[in-house]
Amino acid sequence: MKKKIVLKIGSSTLTNGTNRISRGKIEDIARQIVTLRDDYDIVLVSSGAIATARQFVSVGNWDNIVESKQALSAIGQPKLIQIYNEVFSDFDLRIAQSLLTYRDFENDNSRINTLNTLNELLKHNYIPIINENDTVSVEEITFGDNDKLSGLVAALVEADMLVLASDIDGLFDKNPHVHTDAKLIKEINNLNDAKNYIEDRQSDLGTGGMQSKLQAAEICFKYNISMYIVNGSRANFLVDTLSGKSPFTKFTVE
Repeated sequence: MKKKIVLKIGSSTLTNGTNRISRGKIEDIARQIVTLRDDYDIVLVSSGAIATARQFVSVGNWDNIVESKQALSAIGQPKLIQIYNEVFSDFDLRIAQSLLTYRDFENDNSRINTLNTLNELLKHNYIPIINENDTVSVEEITFGDNDKLSGLVAALVEADMLVLASDIDGLFDKNPHVHTDAKLIKEINNLNDAKNYIEDRQSDLGTGGMQSKLQAAEICFKYNISMYIVNGSRANFLVDTLSGKSPFTKFTVE
C-alpha cells in the first residue's frame, strides 16, 4: 500500500523569491510527484491565490484590507489552478481543486464528504489541490498561510507525513534571517521546547510563520503524524527530504 504525503506549498515557495508565480517551481513539484507516485499518494495544500492575482490586476487600486484580499483571492484562485493544470498536464499529471474552510472539519457530515471525495480522487490518480475558500473564510488570509489547514487535512486523510515547504530550511535555535550563527534543529519531539525558538519575521507574500507551523505540528502530534519543515526554494526538495539529502526539521512523537 502506498504511503500518503500531504505537501503544503506556501506562497513564498510558489513565487520562488520573486513577485510572480514561478512556473519553474511548479515544474519542479510536478517532476518530484512523478518520481514519487509509485510509492506515495500526494495531496497538495497550496497557497498563492492572492500572489497570482497580483500578476493580473493593479494592486495599487486595492485597499490592504481583508475584503480586498478576499476579492483578490477570488480573482487569483482560478488562474492559479489554471497554471497548475497547464504545467502538471505536461507531466501527465491530473489535478482536481478542493476549496475548504475550517467549518468543513468541524461538521461530521462535511468531514466524511470531504474525505470521501479526496479518497476517490486519489483512487483514480487525481492529485487534489486544496486551498482555503477565502471568499467565505478569512483565517488563512489574516494568519497562517494554510499551515493549520494542511495539518487538518493530514489528520483527515490519515497521512503518514505532512511536509511544509517554506522559505527556510527548518526550525532554528534563533532567527537565521537576523542571526548569522543560528543553528538548524534537526528533530523536535517536544513542542514546548520548539516554542522557545520562535522568532518570526514578516513576509510580503505569505502570512505563515513558525507560530502557525507549530499549530500544524500540534495537530500532527495528536494524530501521530510526522511533520517536516523544508526549504521549498531548493530544487528537488521533497525527494531529497525523503532520502535525507536536504536539511529539514522533523517533528515527531517519541
